[in-house]
Amino acid sequence: MQKLLTRTALATLALTIGSEAMATEWNVSLWGQRRAFTEHVERLAELVSERTNGEFTLNISYGGLSSNRENLDGISIGAFEMAQFCAGYHADKNPSITVLELPFLGVTSLEQEVALSMALYQHPAAVADLERWNATLLMPSPLPQYNLVGVGDAPTSLADFEGLTVRATGGIGAAMSTVGAVPTSMSATEVRQAMDSGVVRAVSFAPHAHMSFGTIENATWWTTNLNPGTVNCPVVVNSDALASLSDEEREVLLGAVDEALDHYVTYYNEQTMAAWGPALEERDITQVTFPEAEIAAFREAAADPAAAAWIEDNTARGLPAQELYDFVTGMIAEGN
Repeated sequence: MQKLLTRTALATLALTIGSEAMATEWNVSLWGQRRAFTEHVERLAELVSERTNGEFTLNISYGGLSSNRENLDGISIGAFEMAQFCAGYHADKNPSITVLELPFLGVTSLEQEVALSMALYQHPAAVADLERWNATLLMPSPLPQYNLVGVGDAPTSLADFEGLTVRATGGIGAAMSTVGAVPTSMSATEVRQAMDSGVVRAVSFAPHAHMSFGTIENATWWTTNLNPGTVNCPVVVNSDALASLSDEEREVLLGAVDEALDHYVTYYNEQTMAAWGPALEERDITQVTFPEAEIAAFREAAADPAAAAWIEDNTARGLPAQELYDFVTGMIAEGN
């Protein structure tokens, strides 16, 4: 009887070990905390687990695996299987997708941002660009137009930005420099300290980030209609890890992307934006709206020079920059 029990126990253990060996676990590197910006990744993890009965799981880490500026490097060496990053954090590493960070492109909704990003992510030049990092672009983190939260006297005209230190990355930074601001690039997790210490006097973010990273806590003003642009922050996967999935697992992962993005857009539009106005009013933050004539002048001064410089710089890198720019602006012009 003892031998029979021992054999039964060993068989059970072997089945358990075999079952565990068959399960697939991916590590996912994010930063900060769970917020609107990460809701699609959270939903993707739920869907993947549900549709595989827990046999494929995404283990999400908020800063425990890598810093946000090094997530692409971590993907390249297989330190984790999935990560989120923002193109403007290291434009030299992913120049192809920074076309979506050019100022005043004219994107008007999160849905349009999703369509543009997903189309660009499949462009051969973007695919090849990220292949250098052993990365496959999975989905964007669509963000609305950025605006500024600042301390001190509220600007009454664009001339008041002269000499103002502003946290602004990518094309937004380039746009702000045309009105005399001094843009500084730093990651989101560094911003609150820089603002409190006076390193910057204003911060360019989307509403969710202003709330998540505390820039509104000591702020005195907010621009309602500057709208210089946004940033592009994709979720990528390690290409080898993607290839190593079973056909069923890969189908589940890729098949869940659209639903995860739909959840993200709904969450952002219905919850984040609904909380934004009250958050400003509770803190008695002055809302600054510039005359349309000033915004038009800002757009004229910033948009074309930034686009021309981007095309010249990235053509020199060997990218089909004009083609990428025409691809994006053509989609926008068609209303896509």
